[in-house]
Amino acid sequence: MVLGVNVDHVATLRQARLGKEPEPVMAATLAVLGGADGITVHLREDRRHINDRDLELLRKVVPVEFNLEMAATKEIVKIAIKTLPDLVTLVPEKRQELTTEGGLDVRRGKKDIKNAVKLLRDNGIPVSLFIDPSEEDVEMSADIGADMVEIHTGRYADGQRGKKDEELMRVIKAIRKATDIGLGANAGHGLNYYNVSKVAGIDGLRGLYIGHSIISRAVLVGIERAVKEMKELINNAADVGKQC
Repeated sequence: MVLGVNVDHVATLRQARLGKEPEPVMAATLAVLGGADGITVHLREDRRHINDRDLELLRKVVPVEFNLEMAATKEIVKIAIKTLPDLVTLVPEKRQELTTEGGLDVRRGKKDIKNAVKLLRDNGIPVSLFIDPSEEDVEMSADIGADMVEIHTGRYADGQRGKKDEELMRVIKAIRKATDIGLGANAGHGLNYYNVSKVAGIDGLRGLYIGHSIISRAVLVGIERAVKEMKELINNAADVGKQC
């Protein structure tokens, strides 16, 4: 199973002083040494953390899957086509939000998303859509032309004890629907060392994309160890899932 490590928060720390450190490229290198199968960055329109320089350097040095999260805007689509990441994940984006708050509204934004998907795929870039755990949204993603989906796990991760099982079932059903209709199925958002195992054990899951919890733990134990520990949790849960 792919573990994609998001290094945005390394850049967030750098931007807090508008300085030169910590360096997201170094963080990505250490994450790969720790066992990351991919590196993810989100190039936002306001460049609040990852910037164009980071993107250019990371594309040159990352030896594993390089996943670019981005909004379906003309400017960022052009940058993606120039950069040619291994994967683009289209996400919703609001300037005032602290982090991505939910999945794409694939119904309301269908035209713009479909145009962006076509442009990216025409240039050889596979596209994933970050969507809520909805079987309907999965079906619409396939209709739009996406290669895969990333199921938003935030409501499961943040849910109260009585709601977690219900939200987890929504995630499971969405992943099953994706695999049934031939889409790659990923998941991410809000996952940490305490809640990741139940998601990692879902049959048919291609990959998990995790950032904040790994970078937070890296502050205390170092990024190589933080990635290694997360990878072990995921692999153990995936092995158990295969046996069930």
